Amino acid sequence: MDIASPSMQTLSVPQALQPEWEQLMAAVQSRSLALPELMSRANQLQAEGQADLAGQLYQAWLDHNDGPMRLVALYNLGTVWSSLRRNEDAARIYREALALKPDFLQARVNLGHQLEHLGQKEEALQTWRDVADSDTTVEIMGAAPDEMRLHALKNMARLLEQERRFPEAEALMRRSLEMRPEQPDVLQHYVHVRQKQCAWPIYEPVGEVTPNQLLSNTSLLAMLSYSDDPALQLMVAQRFVNEKVIKYKGPPLHARVKRQGRIRIGYLSGDLRMHAVGFLTPEIFELHDRSRFEVFAFCWSGDEASAQQARIRQAMDHVIPLQGRSDEEAAQLIAAAGIDVLVDLQGLTNGARPNILAYRPAPVQVSYLGLPATSAVPGVDWIIADRYVMPPEYLPYCTERPIYLKHCYQSSDRKRPVGPKPTRSQVGLPEEAFVFCSFNNNHKYTQQMFDAWMRILAAVPGSVLWLLADNEKARENMLANAQRMGVDASRLYFAPRAAPPDYLARFQLADLVLDTFPFNAGTTANDCLWMGTPILTLSGRSYISRMAGSLLNAVGLPELATQTLQDYERMAIQIGMQPARSQSYKRYLAEFGRSSPLFDMPALVRDMEDQFETMALARR
Repeated sequence: MDIASPSMQTLSVPQALQPEWEQLMAAVQSRSLALPELMSRANQLQAEGQADLAGQLYQAWLDHNDGPMRLVALYNLGTVWSSLRRNEDAARIYREALALKPDFLQARVNLGHQLEHLGQKEEALQTWRDVADSDTTVEIMGAAPDEMRLHALKNMARLLEQERRFPEAEALMRRSLEMRPEQPDVLQHYVHVRQKQCAWPIYEPVGEVTPNQLLSNTSLLAMLSYSDDPALQLMVAQRFVNEKVIKYKGPPLHARVKRQGRIRIGYLSGDLRMHAVGFLTPEIFELHDRSRFEVFAFCWSGDEASAQQARIRQAMDHVIPLQGRSDEEAAQLIAAAGIDVLVDLQGLTNGARPNILAYRPAPVQVSYLGLPATSAVPGVDWIIADRYVMPPEYLPYCTERPIYLKHCYQSSDRKRPVGPKPTRSQVGLPEEAFVFCSFNNNHKYTQQMFDAWMRILAAVPGSVLWLLADNEKARENMLANAQRMGVDASRLYFAPRAAPPDYLARFQLADLVLDTFPFNAGTTANDCLWMGTPILTLSGRSYISRMAGSLLNAVGLPELATQTLQDYERMAIQIGMQPARSQSYKRYLAEFGRSSPLFDMPALVRDMEDQFETMALARR
């Protein structure tokens, strides 16, 4: 059967609108419908949820009218089709507008968006580049040319960063900030894209941007990698919440529903898939006691068709997709489900939807795993922790109250698939060298710790450092910094990313994992300990800088959690000079690691459930 394209379809008109619609079409055909009246009626149709009819009305008007006002009608029709995600139709209309007026920068910017949605990324970049390089001074439809140029630069930088073309993205961010320093969103990405490239110092001056602007506009994720100061971490979280999270003043949505029967736990996340959170949590969902608890997933993960995602969904009693729903609609769904305890697995990480929590759809709302730090989100009153990651001196800097688990805060997965163990020659490592290793994301690498690693290599003859190279620029910068520290580039080895089972198998080839600071390894530390490889960490003042230390205490190796950088370096050198110590740690982990409290998932789930039950019943 042939199906007409959306632009060619005739839409059915609701019966209540039929008389007025016929009058509008008659006025269009007689050319008696002026553009202001057309726009007013089209806006009304959109407000009534009839955007398709608004688009058809504009198209009918364009079919019967020429003249200078045609440009306005074309632009408005493009925005209507764009709002309906009819990207091909919107692109066609914007091109028609540009044929009439090539210097219509706003239409060209919007055309770039449509091309991006259609997957034509290079064409989108070139479209925005034409805007950024334009020398027009003509303001059209209230859009100032400089604003359009900044908009185009921002879009180009965003897309290039998503494509991992970091140097190009950074250059465009610098150009944008030189035009206008007061751009918090650009400053935020500028700092983080430098972290991703190991471009130290990350706070490199640009244009008239002040040091305070760089610091205060650092994202929470970037700050967690940059500073161990819990006050700074709280500051940037509160700034984000103040600027981005709604100030809901109504009664809590959970108050509308009476709760009875089994306790209902809801897990809220966009990361229930092939993601660090998705790798740590499946056994929690599988081990919940169904005689006491009913388990819901409220997620916007999409469908990636992976075995990991399928396993997570299978472990749930109910999976409620939230993609395509507003935050308020999502909160209403959660409240209507009668959720007692809502566990937010996202925090303020990429893709988070904190506004859902601001409506308070559950009486108990808890932060866990996704953000090992305070989120400062209103409505999130609790955070799952242990007494190592959240000592008393940290509590003043955390808006959430701790739910202390008995051993370690972090869940594990004892069923994670592991690939066959490779040989060192297969991955390009020297057979006899002492192999230090760090497979954390490059944005966690800091100059302070990298310099420490170079001092460790210099002190341990024949040792090498095996790193993850996220991107070529990060690799170049690390090699340059090694040379600055007097370490031969040949002693640094870079591993490409690999499928999870093969990534896990690699750990067995390393002698000692060197942790990052202040953003400790989380899932990565769990992985290396599960695979029987020791990790040396530095514990600081914040939750995130104490994660690996918590794991080491739970697995029975507390001496590998150092408290100063000097002790960290000294112990790394001692182990490197005495490889038998590394082998001793490996034997211990092989014999006792997997039976330690760190990997006792039934005990962790019972501990969590007992606390959830007490909190939930107290609020029924």
